[in-house]
Amino acid sequence: MLLKVRTIEHIMEQLAPPVLKEDYDNVGLMVGDKDAEVTKILIALDCTLDVIREAKDKGCNLILTHHPLLFIKPKAITSDTLVGKKIIELIKNNINVYSSHTNLDSVKGGLNDIATEILGFTEYKVMEPTTILGYDNSEHGIGRLVTLENPIVLTDLCEKVKKLFNAEYIRYVGEDNKLIKTIAIINGSGEDFFKISKAFHADCIITGDTKYHGASDLKEEDIALIDAGHFITEWTPFKIFGKILEVQLREKGYYNDVLISENTKDTYKLK
Repeated sequence: MLLKVRTIEHIMEQLAPPVLKEDYDNVGLMVGDKDAEVTKILIALDCTLDVIREAKDKGCNLILTHHPLLFIKPKAITSDTLVGKKIIELIKNNINVYSSHTNLDSVKGGLNDIATEILGFTEYKVMEPTTILGYDNSEHGIGRLVTLENPIVLTDLCEKVKKLFNAEYIRYVGEDNKLIKTIAIINGSGEDFFKISKAFHADCIITGDTKYHGASDLKEEDIALIDAGHFITEWTPFKIFGKILEVQLREKGYYNDVLISENTKDTYKLK
């Protein structure tokens, strides 16, 4: 059975309804032909030039990313800009790009849930449920809150995060022997959720992309913080989502290869 781009679009809209995206976001088919037949699918966090070259080399004509290629509407598409170079390269090589971002973070079974379950937590609730009609049942939204029956020492929780997310390093705030009972988890950049985490009396916030002043305030308020990085807290669950998509395709009778990008790497390097 031939897999079309529009079929991928339909499946993704079932898994992560676009209506669940944040107002500022842009999701869906970024570049492509809905009637094109899909060869192989490449799962990547971002549509970088390296990822586009990888798609070409591996015979993938559809790239599924978490971060949208077109986040801000371009005024022109030329080779003078990075976005323009990417779009031109994609069109030249008949490569389609679909992005699923904050809608995939928010949806039940999406990246917030996957990130929480990677850490072994199966009982949790949504911190900021969506108010979108039809999805306002407290199962969808940003952030997950875990309440432990048996508190865990902060340093042990740090090791757990580092090991299960396969992180080279993490940054953390708080006394090493602090007992953690209530944990707020936000994949990606979660500093905007510090306030709501405090409202839920979180003892520790696990996220990425935090800044000095916000972390400093948490320290003074005796709230622990584990910053495992924007990249690792999204790429780790997104790779798992790629396998979920592959299962969905198999169940529908499509046997196209779903490949995990080898050129998706953390932007930051350690020295």
